[in-house]
Amino acid sequence: MPSFKIALMPGDGIGNDILTASQPLLDVLDLDAEYVHADIGWSHWCNEGEALPPKTGDILKGCRCALFGAITSKPTGEAEQELVPRLQGKGLIYRSPILTLRKMFDLYTNMRPCKSYPGNPNNHGDNIDITIFRENTEGLYSEIEFHPFPDELRAMVSRFNAAMDRFAAIPSQEMAVALRVITKRAASRIIRRAFEYAQNKGYRKVTLVEKANVLRETSGMMVREAHAIAADYPRIELQITYIDAQLMWLIKNPQDFSVMVTSNLFGDIMSDVASQLVGGLGFSASGNIGDKFAIFEPSHGSAPKYEGKFVVNPCAMLLSIKMMLDWLGEEKKASALESAIASVVKAGKVRTYDMGGKSSTLDMGRAIADRYVEVICGRR
Repeated sequence: MPSFKIALMPGDGIGNDILTASQPLLDVLDLDAEYVHADIGWSHWCNEGEALPPKTGDILKGCRCALFGAITSKPTGEAEQELVPRLQGKGLIYRSPILTLRKMFDLYTNMRPCKSYPGNPNNHGDNIDITIFRENTEGLYSEIEFHPFPDELRAMVSRFNAAMDRFAAIPSQEMAVALRVITKRAASRIIRRAFEYAQNKGYRKVTLVEKANVLRETSGMMVREAHAIAADYPRIELQITYIDAQLMWLIKNPQDFSVMVTSNLFGDIMSDVASQLVGGLGFSASGNIGDKFAIFEPSHGSAPKYEGKFVVNPCAMLLSIKMMLDWLGEEKKASALESAIASVVKAGKVRTYDMGGKSSTLDMGRAIADRYVEVICGRR
């Protein structure tokens, strides 16, 4: 019986392309694993009214982890219009399957490494090595939203917060409201994950990025927990910054930062900015990690206009596989894979269009798989 059972979820658009390009690598990894397919994505929403079929949840519960390609998401109105006729008008509401999975399996850590590999013409600079820890289950992605704003709830909020007075003349049907939920438990565990990582990797600083001067209670919760946890790691400096200024500093002095931690929406935005510093979303890997299960995926979207053209960069998917190997305890394979990716990027003979080349997604995948075999066999 294999040591690991791993689900493959291509999803939509270029999700299929990048997982197809990853297959040569999976074939040569020599990982004691069974790979199983699991359905997810926009076509399932359109034809079944559910982007995450129940059977997929059952499959994942029997797996150690999963590799996920990409997902297409659209606003509520567009999603309703694209349902097959028999499902329209039944009150079905589209929900992002990846957000659902994060909550279903309590994948509270979203870990996004952003590292510049020499030879990448799109690097903002050399020696950039940033890992962002993003809380993955709460914040403004808690999916607690209202439109129109229910009168009963509106009246209750007005009782407890006078700031609602300035909206008194606005009709409820003209108001959309979202709750930013930050719990002490969630803040504590994501911040501790960042400090543990910094300690294990030998980093001297953890940067908490929030906006506590304005979001005094929710960002304030993150700041208070950061101070409490930092006391357990006396050799690691705690730096606290505001998200708006931090994005400026990230572009100006990216080498000043190593381990960063923040809440859900801020982390989503900041990691996309950081990825552009190291070549763009084609190099942006991501891990959704819980205590017992994890889903690894590139950070980019489904880019449907490129589907089937095999022109996009698969490195984000391959670097996500590297993260998976680390998480599974296969450090030697993970290190060899990163070396293979770095070697192909530095050589510059195989480059997808985003790096100014003409190689296909499949060309890049095969080149890295071939180089991995050479690295693992000691032919560096």
